[in-house]
Amino acid sequence: MADPSLSQAMEDTAADVELLLDRLLPMPEGPEGRVAEAMRYATLGGGKRFRPYLACEAAKLFTVSEDRALRTAAAIECVHTYSLVHDDLPCMDDDDLRRGRPSTHKAFDEATAVLAGDALLTFAFEILGDADTHDDYRVRCDLVLGLAKAVGTHGMVGGQMIDMASEGTILDIGALTRLQQLKTGALIAFACESGAILGKASKDAHHALHAYAHDLGLAYQIIDDLLDEEGDSATLGKTAGKDRAKGKATFATILGPERAREQAGMLADQAIQHLDLFDEKADSLRSATSFVINRSA
Repeated sequence: MADPSLSQAMEDTAADVELLLDRLLPMPEGPEGRVAEAMRYATLGGGKRFRPYLACEAAKLFTVSEDRALRTAAAIECVHTYSLVHDDLPCMDDDDLRRGRPSTHKAFDEATAVLAGDALLTFAFEILGDADTHDDYRVRCDLVLGLAKAVGTHGMVGGQMIDMASEGTILDIGALTRLQQLKTGALIAFACESGAILGKASKDAHHALHAYAHDLGLAYQIIDDLLDEEGDSATLGKTAGKDRAKGKATFATILGPERAREQAGMLADQAIQHLDLFDEKADSLRSATSFVINRSA
């Protein structure tokens, strides 16, 4: 059962990030207005904003200002949204539904969706590179470098490539784990570590947050696989059953639903243990594991 205080905290962060994105994203005007409109359509269309929540809560561990944390969270959400826009394209997962409404390429067209995704990705780095995100250029450089690594060939993009190449093939649990660590886990890890970067934290703090995110990200993906297997499109806001239809190996198909759920719970417990360094200051991140395990969408 969801913790009401956690649900409220996540809703509050989502609302704050939404307001900031509405202010930061370009307004549709001029000849390039259509791509700006598509960027706003994709980004301001709702969503859990879980990665921004992790970034903001991690930043609180190091008394980072709310403005700096929210700007970093907004950049992370731009990257996440870009990945969804491109993931839905016919040349990739070919999904017509996202967040309960037509995917960006259906609401606009494929070319505009590609450009909107490109623009969101580059806009994320513009946000992080701006002095408003941090007055220390070294911190801004570390944020840019960290996000680039999380998104590139050894991160989300690499994971997506492996995912596409593995359709119709049999992956063992080790190969599947690596795929999801790249595709899903890398951006979640950066979201958590961004707080340590903003707060100029110790190596031990960086390591603890990375280890927490590693286990949390895998638990998140296991539940995602279970929802794709057992959920319905109306609740998920995206097409259910896609992975099975495409012959993709998932944690649910390899382990079976019962073992997969047990594994997710074990990973969530492990994630919590990595936060011992922060004592009660990390209680919100501990609570986030219950959201991951109990979510229905």
